[in-house]
Amino acid sequence: MKTVKNGTWPGVADEFLAILRCTQCRGSLRQDADGLTCLQCSHRVPVVGGLLRFVDAQQYAGSFGYQWLKHKHTQLDTEASRRSEADFIEKTGLTPDDLRGKLVLDVGCGMGRYADVVTKWRAHVVGIDLSRAVEAAAQNLAGREALVLQADVFSLPFAPESFDVIYSLGVLHHTPDCRLAFEKLPQLLKPGGKIAVWLYSAYNPWYRASDFYRVFTRRMKPEWLHRLCTLAVPIYHIHNFLRKIPILGRPASGALRLAFPMSFNPDPEWRVLDTFDWYSAYYQSKHTYEEVFRWFETCGLREIRGGQVPISVQGTRPGVPRPDSSSEEQAVERCAG
Repeated sequence: MKTVKNGTWPGVADEFLAILRCTQCRGSLRQDADGLTCLQCSHRVPVVGGLLRFVDAQQYAGSFGYQWLKHKHTQLDTEASRRSEADFIEKTGLTPDDLRGKLVLDVGCGMGRYADVVTKWRAHVVGIDLSRAVEAAAQNLAGREALVLQADVFSLPFAPESFDVIYSLGVLHHTPDCRLAFEKLPQLLKPGGKIAVWLYSAYNPWYRASDFYRVFTRRMKPEWLHRLCTLAVPIYHIHNFLRKIPILGRPASGALRLAFPMSFNPDPEWRVLDTFDWYSAYYQSKHTYEEVFRWFETCGLREIRGGQVPISVQGTRPGVPRPDSSSEEQAVERCAG
């Protein structure tokens, strides 16, 4: 399988080309020396910097390009740490046996943190992101069973019933309409395929407390906000100091968390990254299990269950593939219904 390496265009492996579709007319695509062309409407999908770009602009995800290009290696697992792998299992409920040899869609792949995990589990991964973070992901996944595309979740370039597994962790709540973004995904699952999402929780008062600051921070230049998040690092040490004070220490620490919501990850680089992630996104919605379970049910998903952390939900698309033609039309009709 071909992947991007050193900014070159290696072409698209047949496995991936077979599921790619034109975002204008849903026609099949053919590849040439510098991109893809629709066989029906002749729409061009260009290659820029060695990557297929199915979008015209960064739109609302611009800050994430800065974030993941600057921290493109921060959350990758190493021999000394498997934090991303543990986080993936906790939020999806998926295991290596669920993904080995499967075709998987990573929606909002960022710099490839979770795609790095599942390709090590021998899954074949398509990662999409709206921002320039795809450039970091392509570098991190070079040589893997992976294809990275710049694409919009509201106009995904895939045929229905293409994927065995779809996951989206910490991404859909950063779109203008989280529910609508989710509803774009189940139709891309093969019958029997699984989908898992993790979204910000509406139950957490810490999340709500930060909304006042986000009115201002989401409009700041990414460089300025990143510097501000770096300067906020000492609050973590104040927080730890307060927790050691008898009787009043823990209430004071809790008040500090609400007054200045930020990541309290013990790793300082992760702490800056997580805090920037929280305050930089223009859109940020919070959700309940009741709400997300209804989305899954409305899309006809079954075996719906919550994960280990709020709000993580997994479901399965029922049914078996039909041997006759026009599977794309059938999938579209089922989703619309």
